[in-house]
Amino acid sequence: MTDSDLREIILTGIGVSPGICIGKAYLVDVEGVDIVEKYHISQLHVHSEIKRFKLAVKRAKNELRTIIENTPDAIKDHVDILETHVILLKDKLLYGKIIETIETDFINAEWALKKVVSSLKAMFLNMSDPYLKERAIDIGHVSDRILINLVGSEKINIATIDKRAVLVAADLSPAQTSQIQLERVKGFITDKGGGTSHTSIIARTLGIPAVSGLDHATKSICNGDLIIVDGISGNVIIHPSEQTLVTYEERRIEYEFRMAALDRQSHLDAVTLDGHRFMVMGNIELPEEIVSVLDHGGDGIGLYRTEFQYLGRPDYPGETELYDKYKDVVEVMAPRPVTIRTLDINGDKALDRPIESVEDNPALGLRAIRYCLKHPNVFKTQLRAILRAAAYGNVRILFPMISGFEEIQEAKAMLHTVSDELKEEGIAHNRDIEIGIMIEVPSAVILSDILADAVDFFSIGTNDLIQFSLAIDRGNRQVAYLFNPLHPAILRLLLQTVDAARAKGKRVFMCGEMAGDPLHIPILLGLGIQEFSMNPNAIPLAKQTIRSLNVEEMRIFLSEILKEKTAQAVMERVQRRFGQEGGHGV
Repeated sequence: MTDSDLREIILTGIGVSPGICIGKAYLVDVEGVDIVEKYHISQLHVHSEIKRFKLAVKRAKNELRTIIENTPDAIKDHVDILETHVILLKDKLLYGKIIETIETDFINAEWALKKVVSSLKAMFLNMSDPYLKERAIDIGHVSDRILINLVGSEKINIATIDKRAVLVAADLSPAQTSQIQLERVKGFITDKGGGTSHTSIIARTLGIPAVSGLDHATKSICNGDLIIVDGISGNVIIHPSEQTLVTYEERRIEYEFRMAALDRQSHLDAVTLDGHRFMVMGNIELPEEIVSVLDHGGDGIGLYRTEFQYLGRPDYPGETELYDKYKDVVEVMAPRPVTIRTLDINGDKALDRPIESVEDNPALGLRAIRYCLKHPNVFKTQLRAILRAAAYGNVRILFPMISGFEEIQEAKAMLHTVSDELKEEGIAHNRDIEIGIMIEVPSAVILSDILADAVDFFSIGTNDLIQFSLAIDRGNRQVAYLFNPLHPAILRLLLQTVDAARAKGKRVFMCGEMAGDPLHIPILLGLGIQEFSMNPNAIPLAKQTIRSLNVEEMRIFLSEILKEKTAQAVMERVQRRFGQEGGHGV
């Protein structure tokens, strides 16, 4: 059968790194060990079994150290991701629990590893935040590395691939992704993963197209198959027709030309045609990502998610550890603003709890500000670290998931208490920082006129606001299609929030995904959003979009948009005026 006889197949996943590449598939078997046997050991053999497990961990650690030492300069700023995997290898909840399981259950190390990892991954997967959910992937990558060393399986070395190809794998760990040679690998696709995984972060830094969450790509694609990877739309095309090839080659050239032009202009301010300047900032999870924000022309950090330091460990991070990380970001960004969101995590110690205590509905449970107020010692430790780091630059603090006035009062009271304590202790800090809240719960919109009295700014988290307002679980594929930022109800909620803030002389920012889509920006300008924060990759295009618009015209356009009755009608009106293209992997 010739290539022309093969039927074109389109797979749809998640575009995790923008761009388009066309090439032959190179299947990489990095799934680890498919079958793990369980067998019991005698008490006499427990010590030797533990020794075998420790040796496998030591080898895995040495392998990661070698990879870290040979990490390409392009992603040196992301070695912390790999360092985290090294730390996970010795984590008490992983390492210690596996040894304990071998000792108490008298089972082989492979089975003990599988049992413990399954429990830990289940805890993470039950979390509501997509970023936190995907930390289960890190646990899996680390356990796979240990398991391969336990059973003596052959390891794949991405760095030795000598073909100009597109990698196809069930999954790729950050360590494997960091070994990619750009002159050989055009892009990659995986069955697992999503946009907030560490593998995705590295792919975006490398600047190669990537699509994840394809489920069964490895079963649909054979070695040598011609495939197209569209990291913008999340589509992967197998056996493309001649016409499809021509179309995508034109799109690839156009995209790369446009991105090069955008990068050249990314340092320019986002000033509209009628002279209004807007701040366009970056969202980050890791301190290392500030390099990407600056490279893409970001005006600051609009959302610094702080959960990462609390994950994969049996204890809470100390004040000094948190302070050091925050200070690094604040100093590098100064005098640009850094908006630090306080801990948004659900569950006691994230991992340190039995699986039976996992909440049935964590998205609506003990998370974010609720969790912090119930654990004042944890909260105060973070507040102290933030105020101390604020002495080195321009820091704003952001409280997540505020649903009522009392929560703001309690959070601010703790902040003032902490500041007084630091002053008494003679520790340098800055208590004169702006305080903001996330608008992501419908009740916060309803009470926005009251809440505005207690804060300096609002930051709208559209992801949760849409999910809660429209009663949609984005992770549920049966209803995910209903998730639409342009739903008339959402636009009215946004307008109500902005109007309430404006009446009290307070500013409104947006840090949700909606802010990074060029098709949404005209509406957001019309609404009166004053600052945008997004994935760093999206910054250049967002700034260019703002420079092409007139605010007064967008206010008139918004009045027309608000007359529409459906999200589809809104989208059609926007597309008629501004074109068909959406965001670029944001």
